[in-house]
Amino acid sequence: MLDGQKITVLGGGLGGFTAATALAQRGAEVTVLEQAGRIAEVGAGIQLSPNGVAVLDALGLGGEARNRAMRNRAVRLVDGITGRDVIRMDVGYLRPAQTFLLFHRADLIDILHQAAVAAGVKVETCARVTRVDIGQAGAFVEVEGQGLREAPFLVGADGLHSKVRDAIEGSPTEARAPFFTGMVAWRALVPGDGTEAAEAVVRMGPKRHMVSYPLRGGSLINLVAVEERTEWAEEGWFNRDDPDNLRRAFAGFGSEAQSLLSQADKVHVWGLFRHPVARTWHRGPAAILGDAAHPTLPFLAQGAVMALEDAWVLAECLDDKGMTDGPALYQARRQLRVERVIEAANNNARNYHLKNPLAKALGFGALRLAGAVRPEFVLGQYDWIYDHDVTKG
Repeated sequence: MLDGQKITVLGGGLGGFTAATALAQRGAEVTVLEQAGRIAEVGAGIQLSPNGVAVLDALGLGGEARNRAMRNRAVRLVDGITGRDVIRMDVGYLRPAQTFLLFHRADLIDILHQAAVAAGVKVETCARVTRVDIGQAGAFVEVEGQGLREAPFLVGADGLHSKVRDAIEGSPTEARAPFFTGMVAWRALVPGDGTEAAEAVVRMGPKRHMVSYPLRGGSLINLVAVEERTEWAEEGWFNRDDPDNLRRAFAGFGSEAQSLLSQADKVHVWGLFRHPVARTWHRGPAAILGDAAHPTLPFLAQGAVMALEDAWVLAECLDDKGMTDGPALYQARRQLRVERVIEAANNNARNYHLKNPLAKALGFGALRLAGAVRPEFVLGQYDWIYDHDVTKG
C-alpha cells in the first residue's frame, strides 16, 4: 500500500532513520530532513533492550548490531556509598534467549543511517525546518533558505521541541508546558582498559545515582549521573559543565565511582523535565513519534527503544491501513504501552534515590534477599517491556 508514496521524515536520529528504513522497505519514497551539517550522534551510550533489538532484527540489521555493540550480561544495583552490591541480575543466565546490547549512540546511528540509504532513502543535511503547516490534502515544511516544500505525508521525529507536534496540537499551552523534575543529569565518556565486565552498574545514593557501562569492547565507559537539586539546568544534551561539579556532587560515593569520575574531563549537564504525552499523535497527513510524542525520563533505558517501536508500528499501520486510517491505528496501538513505560521510569527514579536510612535498609535488604532466593523474580517484573515484540503484530 506504500508503493511510491512520498513521505518526508523530520529528524535524522534513531527514531527518524528507523521510520525511514521501515517505510522505504515497504516501498515508500522517503526523504529525511536533518538540520545538522552531517549525520552524527552525541558521544554517549545507549542500552538497547530485547524489545529494541527485535526491531533491528526485523529490519535485517540484527547481525551488524550485535557485531558493533557489546552484549550486556548483567545489571548490578550497588550501594553507592559503601560500594557493596545490593543485587546482581544475570541477564544471560536468567534470560538466555534475550539480547541486551550496549551501544555507542554514534555506532547505532551509523547502522540505521546506512540502512536507510541502502533502502533508497534520500537524506538531506543542513535542512533546518522553521515552520510546518498541515492541511487535509498535504503538509508543507519551510526549510531555512529554501522556502516551502510540499510533504504529501510528514513524520515528525524531531524531538522534544517538535514543530510537527506543535502543528498537530497547536502552540504549546500552559497545560502542555514541561516542568522541572528537581533533577539534573550529567553524561561523560571515560577511557576503559577492556577488562570491565559487560554489565550495567547502577550506584544508588541519597538524592542521586550514577549508571556506568562499557562501550566499544571496553575501550570506553559511559557515565550518566543524576542528582536531585532545586537549581535547574537548561534542557538539552549539549550544555557543557565543569567536571568538578560532577565530582563534587558524587564525592560521597565509593572508590570505584571515584576512579571513574576522576577520569571525566569533558562532561555535559541538562535538566530533566517532565513533558506530557501528546493528546493527538496525528492530524491529516502527519504523525509524530518518539520524543516528539512522548518524552521519557532516562530511568528505565527505554526512551530510544520506544522510538524504535513507534517507528516500526507507524510504518506497519500505514502499510496496512493507508495514509488516512493508518495514523489513528498507530496511536491506538502505542499510547497505553508508552504511558505505562513512562510511569515505570518515573518510579525507578524514586527507588534509586532513597533518603531515609530505614527505607534504604529495608529496600536494599529486600532486594538482597530476592537476589539470593529468586533473582528471576526481580528481573521478571519487566518482562512486559522486554518480551514485547512489536514486529510480531
